[in-house]
Amino acid sequence: MAASYVALLALSVCLLLLLLVAWKHWRWGRAARHVIVVVLGDVGRSPRMQYHALSLAKSGFSVTLLGFCIGPHILQYGVKVVFQAVHLLWKLMCTEPAAYIFLQNPPGLPAIAVCWFAGCLCGSKLVIDWHNYGYSIMGLVHGPSHPLVLLAKWYEKLCGRLSHLNLCVTNAMQDDLADNWGIKAVTVYDRPASFFKETPLDLQHQLFMKLSHTYPVFRARSESSDPGTERSAFTERDALSGAVTRLCGRPALLVSSTSWTEDEDFSILLAALEKFEQLIDSGESLPSLVCVITGKGPLKNYYSRLICQKGFQHIQVCTPWLEAEDYPLLLGSADLGVCLHLSSSSLDLPMKVVDMFGCCLPVCAVNFQCLHELVKHGENGLVFEDSEELAAQLQTLFSKFPDPAGKLHQFRESLRESEQLRWDESWERTVLPLISDT
Repeated sequence: MAASYVALLALSVCLLLLLLVAWKHWRWGRAARHVIVVVLGDVGRSPRMQYHALSLAKSGFSVTLLGFCIGPHILQYGVKVVFQAVHLLWKLMCTEPAAYIFLQNPPGLPAIAVCWFAGCLCGSKLVIDWHNYGYSIMGLVHGPSHPLVLLAKWYEKLCGRLSHLNLCVTNAMQDDLADNWGIKAVTVYDRPASFFKETPLDLQHQLFMKLSHTYPVFRARSESSDPGTERSAFTERDALSGAVTRLCGRPALLVSSTSWTEDEDFSILLAALEKFEQLIDSGESLPSLVCVITGKGPLKNYYSRLICQKGFQHIQVCTPWLEAEDYPLLLGSADLGVCLHLSSSSLDLPMKVVDMFGCCLPVCAVNFQCLHELVKHGENGLVFEDSEELAAQLQTLFSKFPDPAGKLHQFRESLRESEQLRWDESWERTVLPLISDT
C-alpha cells in the first residue's frame, strides 16, 4: 500500500513538472518544420520508422527520433505502463515542439494516448503508422479472450481515432480500419531501401570470407591446389588476377530472417529440410544446402536446440546476428529466401520479403490472408501452406542447381525486370503530400 502512495506521489510531481514544461513550449509555439518520430521499443528493429525519419529529413524537416526500452520483465504490467507513460510524456515535452508526431503502432499502449496528449499541449498533429494491431500480438501469448487482450483492443480502437492522420501497410488493413474501427487510413506499402540490391560477386566473396572467421558454414570445404587462392564455401579469388568466381559444386545458400517470436513457426522449415535431406539420400540431383537464419529473439534458443537435434548430413544451419551493413549484402548473395511470418492480424506484410525482393531474391513464403498483395505465386516466388509443400518447392527450385534455365533463375529475372518502386520514391508520392501543407 505504501508503495502505491509513493508511486502516486511521484506521478503527481512528474505531471506538475510536465505542465510547467508544456506551458514553456506553448509559449514558444511549435516548429512548423520539425517532426518527432516515436517508437516505443528498439528503433533498430523498426526500419520503416527509420525510413520515415530519413525521408522527412531529406524533405527539409528537422527530425527527432525517440526510441524506448520496453522495460524490465520483473515489473508488473500496470507499473510498466505507468512508467512508460510518464517517461514518454516527459521526453516529448522536453523536445522542441513539432508540427507532427509520427508514432509506430504497435506498440501503442500507452504511446497513442501519451502522444495525443502531448500533441494537444504543444499543438502537434498525431500521425499513427499502423504496422499491425497490438492486441492481436498480445493474443498470441495470452489468448484472444484474455481480459488484457480485450482491454488492449478497446484502448487501441478508442485512441486510434484521436489521430490527425493514419497510415497503414496494406489495403486489407486499410479496409479493416475503415469497416471495423471507423478509422480512415492511407496505404503506404513497405518498399526496399536503395541499399537492398544484388551483391556483386567480389563483395559476395568479401562477405563470405568475413563471416567465415565466426561461422564455419561459410568456410571452404576443401583447400585449393594453389596456396595463394582465397576460397570460401561458395567462391574463390584467383591469386594472380584477383578475379572472383563461384565454385563448381557449391552448396545453395538459403536465407531467412526472424525475430524468433510466436508468429513464425520455424518447425515448418526444419521439417521441410528433413524431407530435402531424405531426397538427397535417395539419389535426387540436389545440392547440399547452407541455411542462414538471421535475427535474435525469445525463441532463438528453443529452435537452436531443435536444429542441433536434427543431425543433418547435407544441410548446415547457421543462426547469426549480423551487422546492419552485412544483412543486405547477404540477401543480395543468396539463392533463395524463405519467409515463415504469419501475421497475428492477417493484415500486415513481412518486411523481410520486401527486402529480399529489393535484392532480386526469389522467395518461398507461408500463406496468409493478404500475402497476395506482395507475393505473386508463380511470378516472383512461391506460396506454401505446410512443410510438405515447402519441401516440394525446394526440390523444384533446386533441381539441377545452379542451372540458369531453372525456375529459380526465372523468378530472379522476373524480379530484375519488375523495376520495383523504392521507399524514397513511394514516400514522396504518398506521405509527403499529406504533410506538405505545414
